[in-house]
Amino acid sequence: MAEEKEEITLLEDFKEIIATDDTLRIRKFLNDQNISDVAELINQFPEYESQIIGNMNVHRAVSVFKILDLSTQKNIIHELPPYKTAELLNELPADDRTAFLEELPSEVVKELIRLLNPEERRITLSLLGYPEGSVGRLMTPDYIAVQVDWNVKEVLDHIREVGKASETIDVIYVVNDKGEFIDDIRIREILLASPEKLVDEIIDYRFITLHVNDDQEIANEVFKMNNRVALPVIDDKNILLGIITIDDVLWVASEEFSEDIQKIGGTEALDEPYLEMPILKLFKKRVVWLIVLFLGEMLTATAMGYFEDEIAKAVVLATFIPLIISSGGNTGSQASTLIIQAMALGEITISDWWRVMRREIISGILLGSVLGLIGFIRLEVWNGIFNTYGEHGTQIGLAVGFSLLCVVLWGTVTGSMLPMILKKLGADPATSSAPFVATLVDVTGLVIYFSMAYLFMSGTLL
Repeated sequence: MAEEKEEITLLEDFKEIIATDDTLRIRKFLNDQNISDVAELINQFPEYESQIIGNMNVHRAVSVFKILDLSTQKNIIHELPPYKTAELLNELPADDRTAFLEELPSEVVKELIRLLNPEERRITLSLLGYPEGSVGRLMTPDYIAVQVDWNVKEVLDHIREVGKASETIDVIYVVNDKGEFIDDIRIREILLASPEKLVDEIIDYRFITLHVNDDQEIANEVFKMNNRVALPVIDDKNILLGIITIDDVLWVASEEFSEDIQKIGGTEALDEPYLEMPILKLFKKRVVWLIVLFLGEMLTATAMGYFEDEIAKAVVLATFIPLIISSGGNTGSQASTLIIQAMALGEITISDWWRVMRREIISGILLGSVLGLIGFIRLEVWNGIFNTYGEHGTQIGLAVGFSLLCVVLWGTVTGSMLPMILKKLGADPATSSAPFVATLVDVTGLVIYFSMAYLFMSGTLL
């Protein structure tokens, strides 16, 4: 409640101050606020977003800009005067600047790069030169490197000299005179060592590195498995090129998660915010999968046509078709979603396929038995009360019950194995979306259902 009151007061104060058009007063007000509060002001008053950023101290403006949505960042850059844009972009950390620029059209990137000073332009072009989705695109050259033959006093003097411009001083990186990476040291070890002690005496050679061409997902896994706030990035010659910090990796993980959710929903990943994406582009992202799923469902109609005679002989069989195929589709969707998520988190790999299959076979039998039993009991009770299915009620119940068992089992196995097969083939497992699995199981579910109907009803209704 207190936080809500503070937020209301902040918004009211801003309205009052912005109405005065007093630049000095506005600037002082904005520079006195927390970074998150300024970001909230921008979200609440988008008509003032460029004015807010433009009136702040450049260091604080950068801190706010970094945490804004991409669409808001684009609007601000578009509205700021060129000299303010140049000031903001030059002050942005190299990795954040690269992440922003790679989301823009190439012609816009060229214009913005011209606004950078020579050194920042060189760094930015270097980072943009690495493959999209690689560790090189995430790294920053703003780190502290020390020589292996320095003593602790020299290290501390160097930190005081260049530390302010560094992304982090929690970890210090050790190199030789050729720039080759040797080890990293936590700042704690430096602070606790005697001034005369050499760096060579402190390092333990227990380090973890990332290669500049590694996929960003690899970086995510490495950070997840190791308690690190930053990791060094090297090239093929072991030259230290930069570092990646945990905040950048978390940002990538968030984007990857959003893409996977969109793919699981049966659409291509959106590369722009939903409201910012042109309708035609959004249409293209969605229509391909819908066509694929539609063609798949046409196979369902074809399968039903194949069993047309059986349906004509026992019309009651058609009553349970939605029940059968939806149960298989639901369990398949469940299984695929669980496996895709587990693979994304690194909980399972392709080599675990047999363990996964065993678990899903057991799960499928248990789940199918429960649904099959419920279906059988429902038919028996209903037939006993209303005589809906006549003298063949038990046979129909057995056909439906065993069909549910088999379809659910097939759905869980298909849903769990399909993402792993796609991963093995080099495709994104998330493309084995829930709608796709459901459509696949629908077609095969009909075959299973009518096969069971033959088994239990041959010589009677069929």
